Amino acid sequence: MGTIDSTSAPVRKFPRQRWVMADPYPEQAAALAQAARLPLVLAELLVARGVFSASEAHAFLNPDVSHLHEPLLMRGMDIAVERVERAIADRTPILLYGDYDVDGTTAVVLLKTAIEMLGGTVRFHVPHRLLEGYGLQSSVLEAAYADGVRLVITVDTGMRAFAEAETARRIGLDLIITDHHLAKADDSVPVALAILNPNQPGCGYPEKSLCGAAIALKLAVALLNRRDPIRTREKILPSFLKMAAIATIADAVPLRGENRAIAALGLRELRRPVGVGLRALFAAAALDPASKELTGYDVAFRLAPRINAAGRMDVASEVIELFCTRDLGRANELATKLELLNRQRRDTEAIALAAIEARLADDADLAACRLLVVDGDGWHRGVIGILASRVVERTAKPAIVVSVEDGIAHGSGRSVDGFPLLEAIETCGDLFTRFGGHAFAVGFAMPADGLPELKRRLGLHAEARLAARVPEQLLHIHAELPLDRITPVLAGWLRKLEPLGHGNPEPIFMARRARIASPPRVMKDRHIRLELTPESNAQGRPSGPVRPSGLTRALGWDWAGRCMDLQLCQGSMIDLAYRIRENDHPDFGGIEVEICGIRLAEA
Repeated sequence: MGTIDSTSAPVRKFPRQRWVMADPYPEQAAALAQAARLPLVLAELLVARGVFSASEAHAFLNPDVSHLHEPLLMRGMDIAVERVERAIADRTPILLYGDYDVDGTTAVVLLKTAIEMLGGTVRFHVPHRLLEGYGLQSSVLEAAYADGVRLVITVDTGMRAFAEAETARRIGLDLIITDHHLAKADDSVPVALAILNPNQPGCGYPEKSLCGAAIALKLAVALLNRRDPIRTREKILPSFLKMAAIATIADAVPLRGENRAIAALGLRELRRPVGVGLRALFAAAALDPASKELTGYDVAFRLAPRINAAGRMDVASEVIELFCTRDLGRANELATKLELLNRQRRDTEAIALAAIEARLADDADLAACRLLVVDGDGWHRGVIGILASRVVERTAKPAIVVSVEDGIAHGSGRSVDGFPLLEAIETCGDLFTRFGGHAFAVGFAMPADGLPELKRRLGLHAEARLAARVPEQLLHIHAELPLDRITPVLAGWLRKLEPLGHGNPEPIFMARRARIASPPRVMKDRHIRLELTPESNAQGRPSGPVRPSGLTRALGWDWAGRCMDLQLCQGSMIDLAYRIRENDHPDFGGIEVEICGIRLAEA
């Protein structure tokens, strides 16, 4: 791969940016464009995603229910189905034990709905983040047994609940674990009646990156198929895909293969919301799927934060109530509460982030660490994961944010490409009372007096593995596309890549030698608006009809400072990295671009 360093632009707030050009595979892209009758730039994007034939392109651009795998391919599924059916027949209550995030709560909704449709009795428990913490709790299992429960099904949790699984076995509870998190490094798993997890040793299920709700969907479909497979496929599955799509997009699993089908088909159904809870949530998020096509971005940044706000700031069980209620008044009440909690979450996050940024600015030793561990007294545990993500964005370093309260340290971490964070904290396993996660995100709890030792060990681990790397923000350029090649027709073709997200990122294009046609306009002291025109001899492979010559609007969120560093002015010649946007404003709508990167063009 060729690389381009934007070293000419000093950075105030963010690390230096390095542009990485995708390999163009020109011969394969040209062949695909001709065979599938696609614009060349779209063919380039598909080839970069491993799509080389016309049939593969058709499947990728047209997700279909036939792309979903048979649930019984998953190890343990037959055992799980038989045990749930027996509980339904015996009329004994089933306890669903979920996580408090989008993935966990939507998984509970899916299984609860399916089991109740089959005549079963379902109870559910979602732990309170602050009072109980993450994962299974033996006390809840014991209380459930005393109340007549004999079967517990976990959703989006349980893969490392060894002690709790032993509690279930000891008291006579059957335990079915449905989870997508990784097993321990030695591949050991808890002792349970059945484990549904494509990542467990010995599971041949084709799609390894399902989210927790998608695994719950598989169990729900397997159960319903036993009763009426035709009705399940034609009537029930499309409705269930709504919840699975929200979780698949929100949980940032790769949107390829079966995940792409789940997300795309579910988005299609979400455009016709039926339940009063969904409609109330759309209204709270100011989304109208009847007038504007719903996208993965809408789910990830409009719906998911409001759903997550309940588990972060209050009680996640109210999300389940929202999606299950048939009372319009109650649905509106719950959706309004989620909106208020999300605003509270944003305010809480902003205060803590300001404190972290001040700490990094004042403490040179901390800022120099290869892996940043930042702790604070009383930071809200519901936002420390978001804060860790913000620190990674600003520093290009793996980061762990820790909240200390009553002598207990609760940490949440996020990582960068090439540094498996779960592997890092496993080297400190003896310090934790509990921990888990995966390569890019971890969480843990530990006595606060162990923090100095944690920082020391993680520092040594990171120094050994990151010493040769310069922290930098990689900007992956997917294709070269001059500004005058952007047309509404091309934008329409690119929409077929939806849903976009992890594993299927929104394309970032590059235009060389664009001229700033008028003085840059700063908005709210942070943002920038540019009017650009391509240089007459701009080079680029044709991707469709050339748009009539004229100006292209470019918007840069939080780009004002960096543009000032570059001393941009009317007449400046720049190379631009950008995303294509379609503004539907009635007065100034049309095609525009969002700035992802700027560097001064070579003379």
